Amino acid sequence: MCMASSPSLSFFLFLALLAVTTTAIQSSSTKEHTNTIHLHFYMHDDYTGYTGSKPTAIRIITMPKTSPNDTSPRTFGDMVALNNVLTEGPSHKSKHVGRAQGFAVRVAEGGTVSDLSLHLVFGQGAYNGSSLTVHGRIPMDQPVRESVVVGGTGHFRFAKGYMLSKNYDYNLATGGVVEIDVYVIM
Repeated sequence: MCMASSPSLSFFLFLALLAVTTTAIQSSSTKEHTNTIHLHFYMHDDYTGYTGSKPTAIRIITMPKTSPNDTSPRTFGDMVALNNVLTEGPSHKSKHVGRAQGFAVRVAEGGTVSDLSLHLVFGQGAYNGSSLTVHGRIPMDQPVRESVVVGGTGHFRFAKGYMLSKNYDYNLATGGVVEIDVYVIM
């Protein structure tokens, strides 16, 4: 009888250990995120070269105007490539903290709404070598635009959160400065 109960006891202990391990894995994967990081900087969206010898944003596809009454410098279907400087302050001469690299496609008539895919690549400080990936609908005529942080690299692996952007000094035809606040949940 002792031999018959030994495999049963071993099997019962195995099941108990499996249940505890599964519960521990589930609780660690559903753990509440409590570490929020707030980042604040300025992006210089430069179509003319004012921040240096060459532009950091360029239209790679320019679509024809859809209406003769359309006076917007941007048109539905335009695509822009970005390699914009990120700085601590609004001046392009303030300390550089990284680059905003990606692209935007104008997705509305009149060219004021973009679908943005952006990588915030940090080159200074505690987050040097790390990046955040942001995606969103950017209605340029709104005072504040919200995008979603969909991930990151380095320090920001498994990041999620959101980005708020607003025009600091901006002209749709030539670019300018955009103030950015990013809230990252780790």
